Amino acid sequence: MQGDARVQVPVTVRMFTQLFSCTPRGARLARRLVANRMDVWGFAYDSEASEAVTLVVAELAANAVQHGRVRGRDFRVRLILRDGHGHGYGGGDVVRVEVSDGRTERLPVLREPGDGEGGRGLLLVAALADRWGTDLCAGGTYKVVWAEIRVPGR
Repeated sequence: MQGDARVQVPVTVRMFTQLFSCTPRGARLARRLVANRMDVWGFAYDSEASEAVTLVVAELAANAVQHGRVRGRDFRVRLILRDGHGHGYGGGDVVRVEVSDGRTERLPVLREPGDGEGGRGLLLVAALADRWGTDLCAGGTYKVVWAEIRVPGR
């Protein structure tokens, strides 16, 4: 089988998952723990990569609390750090942010900001992320709003 030898490039994947109470305090805690996790993964607190990921989590967690709250259910934040090679990102690493909540009938919509407060969070997510979207999971019992952010290799 000399002609059929395939080389597999090793891919490093790191993951962080945590449930948070669906409250403003839970959203603040999510932001803090994500900033800490980015630091543990080698992205300093004040780095552009850490600030971008933390801001995306803050916006999506705030949306989960404000628009995705279901009585008695928490929201979940998951970060996945993987090598960006071979994933269509042309180098560097990719952090995938996933925020899950129980309100499947309320999907996020990207809107131009109005005169009032609010409505800018998804615009910020769209500006910071290379891609973002929404998936319905587990037979429609929860939704995941996700964003993928390219970060420099460590």
